[in-house]
Amino acid sequence: METSYYLSKVLEELNHSVQYITDADAESLVQAIRSANKVFVAGAGRSGFMGKSFAMRMMHMGIDSYVVGETVTANIAENDLLIIASGSGETKSLVSMAEKAIGYGAKVAVVTINPESTIGKLAGIVVKMPGSPKDQETSEYQTIQPMASLFEQTLLLFFDSLILRYMELEGLTSSSMFSKHANLE
Repeated sequence: METSYYLSKVLEELNHSVQYITDADAESLVQAIRSANKVFVAGAGRSGFMGKSFAMRMMHMGIDSYVVGETVTANIAENDLLIIASGSGETKSLVSMAEKAIGYGAKVAVVTINPESTIGKLAGIVVKMPGSPKDQETSEYQTIQPMASLFEQTLLLFFDSLILRYMELEGLTSSSMFSKHANLE
C-alpha cells in the first residue's frame, strides 16, 4: 500500500479519538493549570516528548512551566501542578513522581489510556485518552499503528487543544505569545 493510504488511516483514527475525551476532564485540567503557581510535566519515552512540547507552549503563554528531569527544573511545592502523560499509568518512575508531588502538597493530573492505573488512582485529575497499550493484543481499542502511537499523537493534539482553550480564557494570541519565543536560534 502507498504511504498516503496509511496517512489517511492515521488521520481517521485521530479524528475518531476526539469522542473518547470528555470536555469536563479537559476543563478540569485547564482550570488546574490556571490556578497553579508552577506546572510540571513528566512522561517517559514518546509520551515525554509530547509533554515537553506542551511545557514549551505553556512557557510561551507566560506559565511558569517545567519538564521534570531537566537541569533547570524548579522544586515542586504546594499550589503547584504535576501533569503526567502515561499510556499505561504504571511506569514506576512516574508513579514515584506522583507520590512525591502529593507528599509536597502539589496536585497531580494524569493523561492516560488507563484511568484505573496506579497513577490514575493517585491523581486528582484524570483525563482518559483513546489508544491501545504497547501490547495491542490486550486492547479493546484497535489501531493500525504500532505500539502506543495513537495515544502519543492524540496526546500532542490534546495538549495543543488545551493551549487553545487557555489562550481563549486568558485573551492571548499567537502574537502576544511570540515575545516569549526563543530568540538565540
